[in-house]
Amino acid sequence: MSLRTTATRLGILAAGGALTALAAGGPAAALADANNHPPVYKGRVTAKSGLLLRDAPTRGSKVIRSEPYGKVVTIYCKTTGDHVGGNNLWYLLTDGTWAWGAAHYIANIGAAPRWC
Repeated sequence: MSLRTTATRLGILAAGGALTALAAGGPAAALADANNHPPVYKGRVTAKSGLLLRDAPTRGSKVIRSEPYGKVVTIYCKTTGDHVGGNNLWYLLTDGTWAWGAAHYIANIGAAPRWC
């Protein structure tokens, strides 16, 4: 078998595996589309009084806006920052404006977000 035929077969197998993982709801990395866009992550705000969203993953940074309790938000990625309730993870949200919310107050819906 030629090198080109082998490479073609391997490419077809890899593409088929990615499609199978996508159809089966596989890992979030398999959910990226063909244009290599990152997958979409969702979360629900659990802060009873609403969640303050900030311009940096720190408690002292400027508040940009807030989201109400129970709101489903779109998460782009996660990073570490100030501890909130014993959790140092922060999520970068993409709803309206790009803003950081403490992961302590956002319950993941599905897979945990990727690292920024």
